[in-house]
Amino acid sequence: MAPLYGGVETGGTWCVCALGCRPGEIVAREQFPTASPEETLDRIAQFFESHPRPAALGVGAFGPLVLDERSPRWGYVTTTPKPGWRDTSVAQVLRDRLGLPTAFDTDVGAAALAEHRWGAGIGAPSLCYLTVGTGIGAGLIHGRAIWHGLIHPEVGHMRVPHDRERDPFGGSCPVHGDCWEGLAAGSAIARRWGADPEELPDDHPAWQLAAGYVALGILAIVSVASPHRIVAGGGVLQRPVVLQAVRRRVPELLAGYLDDPLLGARIDDFIVTPALGDDAGVLGAIALAQDLVRGQAGSTAAEHR
Repeated sequence: MAPLYGGVETGGTWCVCALGCRPGEIVAREQFPTASPEETLDRIAQFFESHPRPAALGVGAFGPLVLDERSPRWGYVTTTPKPGWRDTSVAQVLRDRLGLPTAFDTDVGAAALAEHRWGAGIGAPSLCYLTVGTGIGAGLIHGRAIWHGLIHPEVGHMRVPHDRERDPFGGSCPVHGDCWEGLAAGSAIARRWGADPEELPDDHPAWQLAAGYVALGILAIVSVASPHRIVAGGGVLQRPVVLQAVRRRVPELLAGYLDDPLLGARIDDFIVTPALGDDAGVLGAIALAQDLVRGQAGSTAAEHR
């Protein structure tokens, strides 16, 4: 039997725990609302304490995060606007309570890893996993690894052009106002139009406005990171009318400047939908745990050669 690995996705609304090794081979799974840090971390620990012990634990968390393993604050959630979670130790608390090797990354980074390994990104040399839901986030894969820089990508807080005559809405981001997330995320749609986005019909002007903003953000990602594929998910992009409009608008914005069929006639093969659905994040956390064990095994083998 293949070794079991633990995966945790701590989202802003829901937390998901799973035990397994790949899609279709999950032996236990639990989802519950994300509450206070103490309550949430205790419930995560109880899940793994009540099931067979995994070889390692992977955690994909909402951020911003400290991912530098040299830092004494590795494993922390830092400046999140989520009430009660600012400057919270996540990975260290779980590692110490469970006594497990623990890998830690962003929830979107984990989802990107899962889609690249098992889903819509198979075979792509590089990948951007983009989610446009309540917020906006993206994880980048280069080669087989999640890409980080000084910290980690926070694409939701990029600035995109804001035509205030067409759209006088000031933005919903509590930190940056009219950043990309503050203009295009589900929370922005709800505040701008004073309605639950799920209740808005497809012909409501909200969707074409949102699609325009989403396309502008994708233009920035393409211009800077130039991924071979974008896996685009989240509640806003689950609307076919939005996805179709984004696929039309991105080539228009590029205006033929970047000469590749994937950015023009084959845009449907470049901006694709996720294959793993809502399980991408927790499956990616399992992949993080797998890679941690494999990396440790490789290091040990190298030390003995």
